[in-house]
Amino acid sequence: MIYLDNAATSYYKPQEVAEAVFSALRWGIGNDGRGVHEGALAASSAIFQTRRKLASFFGAESPEQLIFTSNATEALNIAILGGIEEGSHIISTDFEHNSVLRPLYFLEKTRSCRLDFIPADARGLLDYSCLPRFLTDKTRALVVNHASNVTGNVADLALFGRFAKEHNLLFIVDASQTAGTFPLQMDDYDIDVLCFTGHKGLYGPMGTGGLCVRRGIDLAPLKHGGSGVQSYNKQHPPEMPTRLEAGTLNAHGIIGLGAALDWLSAQGPDRVHEKELALMRFFYDSLADDPKITIYGDFSGKKRAPIVSLNLGAEDAAVIADILSYKYHIATRAGAHCAPRMHQALGTEERGAVRFSFSYFNTKEEVEAAVSAVKELAEAL
Repeated sequence: MIYLDNAATSYYKPQEVAEAVFSALRWGIGNDGRGVHEGALAASSAIFQTRRKLASFFGAESPEQLIFTSNATEALNIAILGGIEEGSHIISTDFEHNSVLRPLYFLEKTRSCRLDFIPADARGLLDYSCLPRFLTDKTRALVVNHASNVTGNVADLALFGRFAKEHNLLFIVDASQTAGTFPLQMDDYDIDVLCFTGHKGLYGPMGTGGLCVRRGIDLAPLKHGGSGVQSYNKQHPPEMPTRLEAGTLNAHGIIGLGAALDWLSAQGPDRVHEKELALMRFFYDSLADDPKITIYGDFSGKKRAPIVSLNLGAEDAAVIADILSYKYHIATRAGAHCAPRMHQALGTEERGAVRFSFSYFNTKEEVEAAVSAVKELAEAL
């Protein structure tokens, strides 16, 4: 199989990740914070080391401000539901994934919040001129997806961050498609809460993710329960990171994520991203001039996620993806990609699009095979 669905999850992981997870499972660790025996302390030490690495990687002020979750969806729910009060006005964008949209719509329904979305045009580019017009005396938060999981277009975080800081807005960033191979230091963009997943650009296991929270930002816990400390306290402990980490952590996955960070640091995140972009650019350049192929997004700049979404003629995207899978053994993702507003902007809400997304572990030969398959299908239309 040629796997080109890395925007959903990076399929191939570094060998070091598999070895770290296997070692943790094979030789055993205890439950972090639930005892002072050797196994529990080993888990606590391993989790703290990954927490420390991630905090440094994203520029969090201290390891305690790095919270582990099971994925970016949980992280975004903590940030949005825990940080935005009833009656607030929230600005977001057409880039957003349902992991942002559905919590926002939930606030609109249950907390009388009002929403505005920075619109995208037919190339998937945001209209930043709307931002000051949307500002009201009740605007409390700005929630932005760093890169569209449909087009690969990248939002201007510097612009958004300056605006949020100037107007004292909570600035929440969804870095699901960029965490790992994009430089993301919180202070560089005045980010208050950075949400990420471990299983995409960080090349870690599924079931891992988290959020970095700036000091002074008070998020209400999404979950309440076991913490291993203050057992007689009727309330969940207020200290970070325990405040936002109820229950047993995925220690085996977190250990694997730590190994992924070590691998990524050794390779160099810039080098990893350069290879991803080179494969994406070759694919795009090979198909861009075919009149039977419609490609979505803006490819004029160098700063983007390694994603190409397209359609062939008037054919339904799901049909094309099925043929690619069963005839050519090429894995892609068709449909709406959990990003309804972006597809509405692109005019593809009825049939979706076929998304090709590239990884450091893909090869030039694999991409050449994908180009050949797409051209052959386009010629047959």
